Amino acid sequence: MLVSAKVFDALKGIGLNLYERRLWVALLARGTGTASELSEIAGVPRSRTYDVLQSLADKGFVVVQTGKPIKYVAIPPDEALERAKKKLEEEYKIAIQRIDDLKESVVMRDLNDLFSKGLKIISPEDITGALKGKYSVHQQFETMFKDAKEKISILTTSDGLNELLKSHFDILKKAKEKGVQIRIATIADEKNADAIKSLSGIAEIRIINEKEIPISGRFTVVDGKELILSLTDSKVHSTQDMAIWSKSEYAAGQVLEPVFELIWKNSKSLA
Repeated sequence: MLVSAKVFDALKGIGLNLYERRLWVALLARGTGTASELSEIAGVPRSRTYDVLQSLADKGFVVVQTGKPIKYVAIPPDEALERAKKKLEEEYKIAIQRIDDLKESVVMRDLNDLFSKGLKIISPEDITGALKGKYSVHQQFETMFKDAKEKISILTTSDGLNELLKSHFDILKKAKEKGVQIRIATIADEKNADAIKSLSGIAEIRIINEKEIPISGRFTVVDGKELILSLTDSKVHSTQDMAIWSKSEYAAGQVLEPVFELIWKNSKSLA
């Protein structure tokens, strides 16, 4: 192996697939080479090598030298990463502009009509799904908090409260300004003291007595109609965070909401 597993993991983290990583490392070690030469060094099937090298070139990691045969030239790693970064920034701006253009176009009316018709033929209980990864969970929270009309009830852990402050403070503040009642039941410790102080300005917070209520979980109910129930501990890696989201009014209003009320009544108000 030309480099350590640590290097390969780092390259995977910036979005390079296995063949891209192998070929880029091989090219860095050689400086220049043909597809055939790099295929042999990297252990990548020759039938895939041309496409993968072109992908690296499109991303800014490789320079293609035209001729017969075609050769590929390595770029200093810091320069290659800077090129790749700029490429991603350009693509991001283009994608954002296209999304904004779509939102302002007449096409949105057709899409919204289609969605509304679909909702009429299914019951709220059928609108349930699994959320995997912290990003997906946070996105769903944002939507729920934004659409809240009357109340938001949150049971969370110490780490969960810190995450709530970090990721959702602004949207919760807006909900509070609309008149939405926000209640948070949580555990208090040294780690979340700042979060309790900050969130107490927009929400009513009560502290759970762990001896009387030995619970360590996370769930959120909005308006007694929609819920998110976490299936994993808040300490897991962000990619492994799992939760269930549902618009079942029975599960939200008749199951989790009463559980929250029971915990709330037996928790201590902030002094």
